[in-house]
Amino acid sequence: MIKAYAAFEQGGTLKPFEYDPGKLDANEVEINVSYCGICHSDLSMVNNEWGFSAYPLVPGHEVVGVIERVGHAVRQLKVGQTVGLGWHAGYCNTCPSCLTGDQNLCSASQPTIAGHHGGFADKVRAMEDSVVPIPEGVDLESAGPLFCGGITVFTPLLEYGIKATDKVAVIGIGGLGHMALGFLNAWGCDVTAFTSSPAKRKEALELGAHQTLNSRDLDEIASAENRFDFIISTVNVGLDWNLYISTLKPKGRLHFVGATLEPLDINVFGLIMGQKSVSGSPVGSPSSIAKMLDFANLHQIKPVIETFPMSKVNEAMDHLKAGKAKYRIVLTNS
Repeated sequence: MIKAYAAFEQGGTLKPFEYDPGKLDANEVEINVSYCGICHSDLSMVNNEWGFSAYPLVPGHEVVGVIERVGHAVRQLKVGQTVGLGWHAGYCNTCPSCLTGDQNLCSASQPTIAGHHGGFADKVRAMEDSVVPIPEGVDLESAGPLFCGGITVFTPLLEYGIKATDKVAVIGIGGLGHMALGFLNAWGCDVTAFTSSPAKRKEALELGAHQTLNSRDLDEIASAENRFDFIISTVNVGLDWNLYISTLKPKGRLHFVGATLEPLDINVFGLIMGQKSVSGSPVGSPSSIAKMLDFANLHQIKPVIETFPMSKVNEAMDHLKAGKAKYRIVLTNS
């Protein structure tokens, strides 16, 4: 039996929950959960904000742990190996996306916390192809958030060929944005942080930004016209996107990784005249996650975290709901 914490109804408090996972599949591994990050997506799933939650729902998709069992067809992983598991717990491995290395775009992928029980538990199962070994030297306690938030902001650096000479801005210095600053700084970019919090301006500089702009000061934003090659938005609220687009250089890109639910009000003429682009991306493929872990290890980049015992998961979730997380929360089973 696996012991977990589950929501039994939309918006419900997490309660102890035990389930029998059944026979271990041939290509599956079972992981003893040491740490599991809490992502805002976990809260969204508990609240069924996206309309596909099923209860009982065990959240948790930023798992770090040690493999306890492997299926008989598992070849690349072994018992005792320290690994991580992110948003996906399996892929179809037959679609064009999977066959070209873009498993994160697989339309038949198995989310870790939708139709599958996640890592707010003592154990979790996943298919071998979705589990990524963690290199020696990576801080395990803070590694969990890299498997969702970290790879979400790292993937665009790979996908869009961000260069060390690029001027890049980050909108929103929170759970995602603070990791983006660290990655971009180590990548070699000139990094600007857009933030509405005066307190976070100093922190942004400590986290990797070279300068900051007040996202509530329209004149200050306007002063950055034609400055940036790339802007990555990590926020989930609507902003004056045309104003931000005006700060892009010709051929610049405004890229969304934050799940803004409001429709984008964008003046297409501003895109056309500067040959600018607007795009978005989800988490990354297993190979991208492996590259991110190597990069983070090389540059000693790690998320800023707060920890709670797994038994205090509801206190941790309330901390997140209240907007008090600084900057990521990790549950511990140790």
